[in-house]
Amino acid sequence: MSQILIIEDEPRISSFVAKGLRAAGLTSSIAETGQDGFNLAIEGDHELIILDLGLPDEDGFSVLRRLRVAQIDTPVIILTARGSVEDTVAGLQNGADDYMAKPFHFDELLARVRLRLRTEDNAPEVSSLTHENLHMDLLRRRVTVNEREVDLSAREFALAEAFLRNPGQVLSREQLLSRVWGYDFDPGSNVVDVYVRYLRNKLGSERFETVRGFGYRLASER
Repeated sequence: MSQILIIEDEPRISSFVAKGLRAAGLTSSIAETGQDGFNLAIEGDHELIILDLGLPDEDGFSVLRRLRVAQIDTPVIILTARGSVEDTVAGLQNGADDYMAKPFHFDELLARVRLRLRTEDNAPEVSSLTHENLHMDLLRRRVTVNEREVDLSAREFALAEAFLRNPGQVLSREQLLSRVWGYDFDPGSNVVDVYVRYLRNKLGSERFETVRGFGYRLASER
């Protein structure tokens, strides 16, 4: 299982990212300062680093430079509120592999994480997902049931993808919110329940099972 190092001083964001990664089958560790992050990167066996620039003890660019000087070539994705072209160029020139500005959608971050991990592993990209008679073409953004195409909105597609990537696994409302709607969405919202109802209407009422007190899972149709 891939291990990700998150160097981020804001607990709300680091927790959001860690939970989303866990829902995607990835493990993570968190460092809240540049020095702690540098130490974990040196000592640990991480396959990817997600790095914030606005750290309390030193600038994230400094952490990145020290990692590269120490010959730590682990892929780094910068995740920061600094969204200027100058900052993006500086990050890439200092050895970052990718750069994302906050606020961000978790699905985009996850796609970039998977891309970097695939690049390291030379693993083929998954282009489709299938569960029984439900098929999802990720490249063409098409969904079919019994070979009949079903029209889904962008949010419905993202939610269905989260279930298809984790068949049989219980996904909490919090996990689904982080995957599909982003970290600044109201955790008390019932939007997940509303969109699960939409998917049931379009893809099969018994396909998405409610697990009371926990969330939902993609189940076998009875």
